[in-house]
Amino acid sequence: MANGLKRGGIAMKRLISSIIAGIAVVLGAAPAFAQEAAAHAGTLSSSAFIALAAGLAIGIAAAGGAVGQGRAAASALEGIARNPEAAGKIMTPMIIALALIESLVIYALVISFLLLGKM
Repeated sequence: MANGLKRGGIAMKRLISSIIAGIAVVLGAAPAFAQEAAAHAGTLSSSAFIALAAGLAIGIAAAGGAVGQGRAAASALEGIARNPEAAGKIMTPMIIALALIESLVIYALVISFLLLGKM
């Protein structure tokens, strides 16, 4: 038992030291990138904000669509598990709901492409 705890402690120490080393590498590289960014400071244009808006739009839409589809599928499967005879009546509205959820995500993708076209 004590030997297993000792191994777990060593693994935890290695994990923590790996995390600290990774943070040190990231923080050490930050000044190099900051020097390059300082040369372009104050040159934010509208295209930078358009790109940010397009990325946020598709990211939020994909995340929301995934959550919505997951909840819809989980509820439908729970309903089918409770009453297997109603599977046909549950499946059709679920497919329609999933298609509508996916259409909203595709709509966000189209809008992000339109935004990127304005760059």
